[in-house]
Amino acid sequence: MISLYWPWLLLLLPLPLLIRKLMPIAPQQQDAALRVPFMEDFEDEAKTVSSTSRQTVFIWLAAVAWIMLILAAARPQWLGDPLELPMSGRDLMLAVDLSRSMEEEDFKLSNKWVNRLVATKQVAGEFIDRREGDRLGLILFGEQAYLQTPLTFDRETVKTLLHESAIGLAGRSTAIGDAIGLGIKRLQDRPSENRVLILLTDGANTAGEIEPIRAAELAARKQVKVYTIGIGADEIIVRSFFGSRRVNPSRDLDEKTLKAIADKTGGRYFRARDINELKGIYRLLDELEPIEQEKKLFRPVRALYPWPLGMALLLSGLIIGIRTGWRLT
Repeated sequence: MISLYWPWLLLLLPLPLLIRKLMPIAPQQQDAALRVPFMEDFEDEAKTVSSTSRQTVFIWLAAVAWIMLILAAARPQWLGDPLELPMSGRDLMLAVDLSRSMEEEDFKLSNKWVNRLVATKQVAGEFIDRREGDRLGLILFGEQAYLQTPLTFDRETVKTLLHESAIGLAGRSTAIGDAIGLGIKRLQDRPSENRVLILLTDGANTAGEIEPIRAAELAARKQVKVYTIGIGADEIIVRSFFGSRRVNPSRDLDEKTLKAIADKTGGRYFRARDINELKGIYRLLDELEPIEQEKKLFRPVRALYPWPLGMALLLSGLIIGIRTGWRLT
């Protein structure tokens, strides 16, 4: 169907008639009382008839041009059939650890050893791409927790800001409790069945104002489900001048607390020792059952104003041509 965005502008259509009605009439020249007819008079009369016809054409063209101009100003548009947009999915907040311990290069990506944050960006970025229909948000935490992206359907922005994050950006320590608290704050106004926080860390809570267990209890009361991911290899071989030795790069990982957080909130704890396990965890998280939300209707709109506007400009040019030709003759 065709509709007008500003239909009230059609009230301006009779404006030229009102101006003609209200403006004073120009005085007419008086001819002589007695004239002797000659051939020149008949020629002048023919010119007068031609001029009157041209004036009539000019008035009609001007009227149509004015109508087209007002119609264009009213912004006609074509409304397509309503389309139903399914808005199903979860409200997911991703909390990513940026503490100094994430510099540990114990993940292999494309046959190259990379640090934990690089591996997280790679796998979490693929996870973000797959979460079509979800509202995603991003929290970055270290010594403090920061909201990098509020909940949004713009997955590309969330992914971009995740890839732009850097180790140490939020401080050297790890504030797990503060990250959970910030996630609760951003999710508590969303539907209660639809609040999910995914927290990834490689250490223990060493900073912040809120204890992780206390934050988990608050999350349980607010019906926020927390999935925790402990990242880091169990052991790696370190070569030095004195030979090779095995070390545990994840010795600071507080698995007990992460498991307790997940248990208290109805989530799950996952352990990612390498890139394949990390990918498997995010594939499991993909299986979160989406919650149907209210569907929205969308009607495609196509602007039609260029057509009457173009017609008005064309007629205006024609009028100018007629008047110019009239004066030249």
